[in-house]
Amino acid sequence: MVTVTIRPAVEADLPRLHPVVERAYRGESARAGWTHEADLVSGERTNLATLRSLLDGGSRLLIALDGDTILGCVNVADRGDGLAYLGLLCVDPQLQAGGIGKQLVAAAEAAARDGFAATRIEMTVIDRRAKLIAWYLRHGYAASGETRPFPIPLDPPLSMVVLVKQLAG
Repeated sequence: MVTVTIRPAVEADLPRLHPVVERAYRGESARAGWTHEADLVSGERTNLATLRSLLDGGSRLLIALDGDTILGCVNVADRGDGLAYLGLLCVDPQLQAGGIGKQLVAAAEAAARDGFAATRIEMTVIDRRAKLIAWYLRHGYAASGETRPFPIPLDPPLSMVVLVKQLAG
């Protein structure tokens, strides 16, 4: 497993982070990895303004680095009442399956527990992403039985499966 440095992102990181997110989720470059949405959704995954909004007090945008090179990120947000939300987990497609995602998830869970006093964390995954859902299940997440609509209207529509994990104190 590749050991990386994980730290909170700052605004100066965002122009270098944005292309990593896009490569991981969308377009031809995403197909080099196994966690992409390129076959289901097209267009930009996020933008600098949205990434900037994740730097506020109710959210932590964590980045994985090898020296000065950004390898991936994850966002964890406080939802209140002991609940945190994990999202925007990505690793550069050329580096996926090397343990960086697992390290980012662990850092997000620690940030949720220590920074937001969360006792549980949830995420949503496109229901058609069986391999990715299985990965989260192997890492302690469980299907809640709840589904939510995909945040962007599509034809045909996509649904999101809600996965939840109890965080140890």
